[in-house]
Amino acid sequence: MSLYTRLHKLVYGRHRAARLYQPLNRIELSRAAVLENFSLLQRQHPKFSIMPVLKANAYGHGLEEMADILNAVNCGFLAVDGYFEAAKIRFNSKHRILVMGYIKSENVPLLDTKRCSFVVQDKAGLEAFGRLRRPVRIHMELNTGMNRLGLQPEEVDEYLATLKRFPNLELEGVMSHLADADNEANDIFTKAQIAAFDKQVERILSQGFKPKFIHIAQTAGSAKSQSAYANGLRLGIGLYGINPLSPKDLHYKDLSGLKPILELKSTIIKVIDLKPGDKVSYNGIFTAKEPTRIGVLPLGYYEGVIRELSNAGCVTNSSNVLPIVGRICMNHTTVNLTGNNLTVGDEVTIFSANPTNPNSVVRLYTDHKLFSYTLLAGLSDSVRRVIVQ
Repeated sequence: MSLYTRLHKLVYGRHRAARLYQPLNRIELSRAAVLENFSLLQRQHPKFSIMPVLKANAYGHGLEEMADILNAVNCGFLAVDGYFEAAKIRFNSKHRILVMGYIKSENVPLLDTKRCSFVVQDKAGLEAFGRLRRPVRIHMELNTGMNRLGLQPEEVDEYLATLKRFPNLELEGVMSHLADADNEANDIFTKAQIAAFDKQVERILSQGFKPKFIHIAQTAGSAKSQSAYANGLRLGIGLYGINPLSPKDLHYKDLSGLKPILELKSTIIKVIDLKPGDKVSYNGIFTAKEPTRIGVLPLGYYEGVIRELSNAGCVTNSSNVLPIVGRICMNHTTVNLTGNNLTVGDEVTIFSANPTNPNSVVRLYTDHKLFSYTLLAGLSDSVRRVIVQ
């Protein structure tokens, strides 16, 4: 047998073993829910290009898995933050990719400018792309009040003049970001941002530029933005089924049809019978007051079960609600099994996709004031993602 054949068998065997290995923890992603969430926003904005945002490992859901699911939709591009994210999906996604994060000028020659478009923040960045002497699609970000990134009004003319110096640079898009779109009380700041945005877009168009994509709103702003020029919408947290608006917001119902797409599941690996007075986990913050059965789960705050849920949160198994007891550890969580027959090998749900369940991301926000974005983005890459129907 040749060396090549032996190496091929070894690599194939390892990949096959990895596929067949049954993990103790997994994240399930509902393909149907993803596509319905996308479709909901597309139906509400039929003339807009919906741009799914997959930054931060697709808000913790899994960058490559989400890109795979989204091959079933038609969209202008997928948006990520860093180029390292674009590099992970540029060959398994059929869509162009918009890199929104800042790029150091010395890295520009290393980038894939055929598959990717780039938000370029300054003149130096434009000049670096211009020196490539190959076509590059640029998105120009305007600061309309977020005061994070984007050009100030007095910087716009120099930016446009720099673009004109380099024929290889195409102004494909103009964008901004709404800072207060989830304000349940009023839309005053949002309207001011949109007015400032439209004023600068008029200025850009008057100089002969014809950007294909003009986008300012994210999920929260989708129902509130009344830009005269916008034709694109960046779908972030809404893609994953989370409504960022408060039920008190007049536009809450516009996004109430979103469906959470993720469930985090784990397996009981040990059962312990406690006597009254026995304590559990670090610092003994839980003490059994009566005979108690606890189960040990092989995941903790490293995997994304945040420590704030110690002695406060719960997991579920069918109709069983199992309180978390004791301090959540780096890789272990203990739950109360008293009153049911669950045992080693049985599966439990840590984060439920059912918004009414006490361990859903929605309820964890309303009941425990835990920020939905943080809960999701904090899910570890080490947990296997599985796409389900």
